[in-house]
Amino acid sequence: MASNAIAIPFVVTQEEVNLFHAIDRELYTILAILLCRDPVESMQVMALWLWLEREGFRNVVKRMLSLPLILINELADETVTCLNCINGTLFSFLSESHDIPLLQAFMAEEISIQFFHENRQRAAEGVTKAGHTVCIKALGDIMIQAIQRNIAHQNSTPTNQSQVMLSPPNIRHPPPVPPPDRTMFLTFSKGYPVHEFEVRHFFTRAYGDCIESLQMQEVQPCEQALFARVVFYSATTIEAILNGMSKAKFTINGKHVWVRKFVARRTSPSMLPPMMWPQNLPVSSIS
Repeated sequence: MASNAIAIPFVVTQEEVNLFHAIDRELYTILAILLCRDPVESMQVMALWLWLEREGFRNVVKRMLSLPLILINELADETVTCLNCINGTLFSFLSESHDIPLLQAFMAEEISIQFFHENRQRAAEGVTKAGHTVCIKALGDIMIQAIQRNIAHQNSTPTNQSQVMLSPPNIRHPPPVPPPDRTMFLTFSKGYPVHEFEVRHFFTRAYGDCIESLQMQEVQPCEQALFARVVFYSATTIEAILNGMSKAKFTINGKHVWVRKFVARRTSPSMLPPMMWPQNLPVSSIS
């Protein structure tokens, strides 16, 4: 006897989607909320990391969550470089200024800018698919929250405006440069450990007594530090080191070290071209 059972469509609620992608939401919250990175760019960064997981790079998001915020921030920066390569806005992929040493150290498998260049069509399709199937559905509410926060911040007026207007017009001494503006971020190659004394000796020999403080990544005795922060006494030391470039590469005792100016927060709009994702976010709620 034929069955008269009626198929009932299976509906997944938004709460279930959010729960299933809990660690993805946690990492995106770090990027867009805690680190104040551009929310749209951060969603593309997440999409690339999710695509890498589908390509065989295991537990990228889960392992990323165990890292300090400063390292997540730097990995996101290098991922933006990869996205630029995929989108075709980065042509000189063999240039040392576009190296991705932290991503190479973080990934268990070999990865490089050339990998993204040679697989940019597949990568673009994979990133777009991850953005469509995961990011927009599971991260959209966090993105809207971050955008609203940024808009409110941009529209806010300084509360001490009257005090600024009453400041003396002629100041004999320039205001002190805050430490973040005198800080450089250093990254090291995995497998080639660089020690604190080597960094100090390198900069002191080249620029004299210039280091106010130096903080290496905290690791276990058997592990290698992958990054460090150096605060110089003067911001002009950073200008001399970079020599007009945004990033520089040095060799310390035969080991490669990448240096660039430290940027603590990023609230500027994304410079990435828009990905071809469906425009199904409730944009009307962003006001």
